[in-house]
Amino acid sequence: MAPTRMTLSGVLEGVRLRGVLARQWAEMTVGGLEYDSRKVEKDTLFFAFAGARVDGRRFVPEAEARGACAVVSELPRSEDLGTSPAIPWIEVEHGRKALALAARNFYAQPDERVRFTGITGTNGKTTTAYLTDAILRRAGAPHSPTAMIGTIEYRIGDEIRKAPNTTPESLDVIRLAAELEQRGGRYLTMEVSSHGLALARIYKMHFHTAVFTNLTRDHLDFHQTMEEYAAAKRLLFSPDEGPAPQWAILNADDPASKSMLPASPARVIRYGMAESADLRPENIRSGFDGLRFDAVYQGQRQAIESPLVGRINVSNILAAAGVGLSYGMDLAAIAEGIGMCPAVPGRFERVDGGQPFLVVVDYAHTDDALRNVIRSARELAVQAGKGRVITLFGCGGDRDRTKRPLMGMAAAEASDFVVLTSDNPRSEDPLDIMNDVMVGLRRFDTPHVAEPERGKAIGIALSEAKAGDVVLLAGKGHETYQILKDRTIDFDDRETARQVLQSLGYKKHGV
Repeated sequence: MAPTRMTLSGVLEGVRLRGVLARQWAEMTVGGLEYDSRKVEKDTLFFAFAGARVDGRRFVPEAEARGACAVVSELPRSEDLGTSPAIPWIEVEHGRKALALAARNFYAQPDERVRFTGITGTNGKTTTAYLTDAILRRAGAPHSPTAMIGTIEYRIGDEIRKAPNTTPESLDVIRLAAELEQRGGRYLTMEVSSHGLALARIYKMHFHTAVFTNLTRDHLDFHQTMEEYAAAKRLLFSPDEGPAPQWAILNADDPASKSMLPASPARVIRYGMAESADLRPENIRSGFDGLRFDAVYQGQRQAIESPLVGRINVSNILAAAGVGLSYGMDLAAIAEGIGMCPAVPGRFERVDGGQPFLVVVDYAHTDDALRNVIRSARELAVQAGKGRVITLFGCGGDRDRTKRPLMGMAAAEASDFVVLTSDNPRSEDPLDIMNDVMVGLRRFDTPHVAEPERGKAIGIALSEAKAGDVVLLAGKGHETYQILKDRTIDFDDRETARQVLQSLGYKKHGV
């Protein structure tokens, strides 16, 4: 729980300053921390970041007008941006590292008492986080709330909050941990993105358990190379500064796991399909109604049942089970938690409109993720008889262009019919993006249609489907919007699919 007041010197303890903190400032009273000028109140310490697009110093006048007591920045004061010479200005070596340390100081290091679980990797983070939270809810039931931070939402207890970033700023993480501790909670699960790691959003935080799902091509517009991308992920397991996690849960089926081994004597659980895995599945049965398999660990065997659809989720379930084991839970309790986790929004999520074919919505937006979900769709189609896989997807604008033809190849290689459309084009022309994808798509003879308007494209995909087929609507998953060049519009693949199915005359039983 945060103190109502703290001295500036106490807040900045351990922060690397670019000068000596003036004596008259050191005993200044700080009543809060903020990096958003709109939230500043009297006696707030304001952090002005050197943003990629916007210089945080531009917001200092507003922060000062709202009562900020001082400014912390790695940038010097700028009179050109309207900064008053009256407000104390503290220059630091690294703005976000300074915020992380200040937040931990101000809120009395809640990460040393609340048990943090961090999940990183290219694919599977969100589903693994939901499963992990369900398992930990079971561990703390019925009186101990849990918290979760992820791509879709932030959650504390039963309260859901919007998620502006997969990994929020350190101040938001520490605040949520402090609030959870105040409510009597013990477990916080969070997706840890490569951006969050590279930008020091979890700097010097204590993680009890760290999970690695996989590493495939993504975010090269930010990291430039796969080596840099992997290095960012590695920071969760072997941070340059701060403590390493006590436990590492690593995907034995991904070669990149070897580079994620913590340098410290952390305990390791390797999960996966490989015989060498510590935690592995046997007797996998995947159907339209969910998954069943036996989890095998150290000579123990436990039946697992989950409403999650698709063989791809076996790995996510095992990763979450590994987290439960790291907290000393037995497999039977872990299985109960897994069974309590419903479908994860936009992650191989089924859309049922009474149609005789399966429609699933998934967030897959890399070639590897697309290939994996199509493989899961293929297994379900085979079970249905001679069903086909119809894949609809697009690629986002203002992002790594090099993955576009790779996604086209992945879709064409594994699908029976492809509908290429728009995703979030942002500032780019959707047709230009689709042309990039076509380079890979046309390397195969797979029948395909290109339709830039996503709503019409969904109509084409669903009209093409017949009994026993699986229609995969990939790319946007849980998103309820589409980002265009000049505006953001309401758009939800799931809702659009329901409307199209209804227009085609399908009706759920009892409706």
